[in-house]
Amino acid sequence: MELRISKRLLWIGTAAYPLHNIARVYTFTLHPRRKEAVMRFLRRSGLILAVAMLVTLPAMLPAAFGDSTFLALIWFAAVGLWIFCLVDMIIVLSATSHYVLAVETNGASTGVVTSRHPHYLNQLVGQISHAIDHPDTELQVTVESISFSPSHYYFGDNVNMYGGSGNVGMAA
Repeated sequence: MELRISKRLLWIGTAAYPLHNIARVYTFTLHPRRKEAVMRFLRRSGLILAVAMLVTLPAMLPAAFGDSTFLALIWFAAVGLWIFCLVDMIIVLSATSHYVLAVETNGASTGVVTSRHPHYLNQLVGQISHAIDHPDTELQVTVESISFSPSHYYFGDNVNMYGGSGNVGMAA
């Protein structure tokens, strides 16, 4: 993928970011949400088991008279859902961490690229920062794209806030 700066625009692939609209450029390691994936799997497993047990109780009456088709269907669906949840957890647990360069804008958009060489991304941070101060700068480099599910990775700053209400994220 191409990362290019020309005519006061930062191009990441086919996405354009005006240089004057860039709020922050930085590198960080994008880690998978492994703990959350395990906790989500345990919650889902408990819910699947509870619902299957609740639906099984009334279904046991026909099964006592020899018709266990509905009972088998319930547990077949429960096992299928459980396998789906297991695969979802394994995808997150087996995901690797990525060292990435992120470009945040004043709005809600963020551009993310990666490289096999972390020092290369650190140099790019300096070059993009220089281009923000010097809009006539031209730059063209090749980087790697990264596609990820935001629900599977920690992304951005983590802020722990204790007490209070109506916090708006401004320092006094």
